[in-house]
Amino acid sequence: MSEPCDADLVAVQRGATGNYIADRVSALDIPEEKTRSEDLIAKVRAHDYFQRLVDDNGGPKSDMIAGWIADEVGVDADTVLGVAHGEEHAADTGMHVLKDGEWAAFVKKIASGKDRQISDFVVDGWPTASITSGPSEVRSVIAGIGQVHRVREVRALKGFRRHSPSASFISADLGRDPRKRSVYPSLELFGEGIFLQFDEEALQAWESLPDVRARAQILMDRRDQLEWARSRLDVPEPRFIALHTIAHLLIRRLAFASGYSSAALQERVYASTERPDNTAGVLIYTAAGDAQGTLGGLVRLGAPDLLAPLLVAALDDADVCSNDPVCIESDRQGSSQLNLSACHGCALVSETSCETGNRLLDRQLVLGGSDVTGLLGGVLPEVRAALGVGS
Repeated sequence: MSEPCDADLVAVQRGATGNYIADRVSALDIPEEKTRSEDLIAKVRAHDYFQRLVDDNGGPKSDMIAGWIADEVGVDADTVLGVAHGEEHAADTGMHVLKDGEWAAFVKKIASGKDRQISDFVVDGWPTASITSGPSEVRSVIAGIGQVHRVREVRALKGFRRHSPSASFISADLGRDPRKRSVYPSLELFGEGIFLQFDEEALQAWESLPDVRARAQILMDRRDQLEWARSRLDVPEPRFIALHTIAHLLIRRLAFASGYSSAALQERVYASTERPDNTAGVLIYTAAGDAQGTLGGLVRLGAPDLLAPLLVAALDDADVCSNDPVCIESDRQGSSQLNLSACHGCALVSETSCETGNRLLDRQLVLGGSDVTGLLGGVLPEVRAALGVGS
């Protein structure tokens, strides 16, 4: 005889997306590249004096030897001493490790220019020097553009929860032997996309502003209060919130120009200062299950002379929301109040297109507000001044 259940019944719509909350992980099939910090560590270890530094083991000559290595390699002496003490081998796994390698690969492709390889990862790079079109306020923040002609993605379903993010996790592991690796149902997809690399110095100068830090701290505090959010959502640093919101605004605008619906477009946000290498970029891509990939409607718009006007149009779309002034003045929107000035009228997209389920968004950190400096707050005033239109 089954045990009685004392849980309360809750009526929900049969086709509601919240009935089934998938926990999936995706990885891009990209040739493994070393990050800048990993490359520097390898150079330190390969230096002729490194063994002498290790043998000295913190002795009186360590600082002097570390200084010699640091001068030749191009790092500070503390980094060299850290490598000698093995501090760079801290355990690190998960999605961030995947994104570190992807970021390094994209940065290398952008610096290389035209990609003439035949593979599942083909990217034409436009570094800063080759970007001459668009408002100066845009070019001062964008460090490079990548036209992703072909990319392979693998998506795996780890499990799911029912009705609530805090509900019990139901694993999708297909493995039968607990001593072996987990086996999850997966999909292989091919697609195209646009990659935007943002200027690190410009981002650091912007996110050091007190008003910017205070605005982002609102979402940081709310995320820290939710156990499920701490484990599933990225840290909402100022750069993450701004770049994440920019990705959403571009997805909404690209849906008009690329021929794809917004639900067919995906985002991948690389924005963190807590990694060995700071990351600052977004990938907007589409992927299909057939081997032919896609037809180029999205990657064509990645050319700088086409992408800059699209970005300006996306900002102009978000400048006034149909729910303003309620939306722009709000700091408690979205699921678990994890959005600030962002709603369905201006910044939200299909939940399947977003890495965080339409959370951690704020228009003010992009466009600015009465008390907040926006990362791209000077773009629309510059464009309107050039056209002789008042702001």
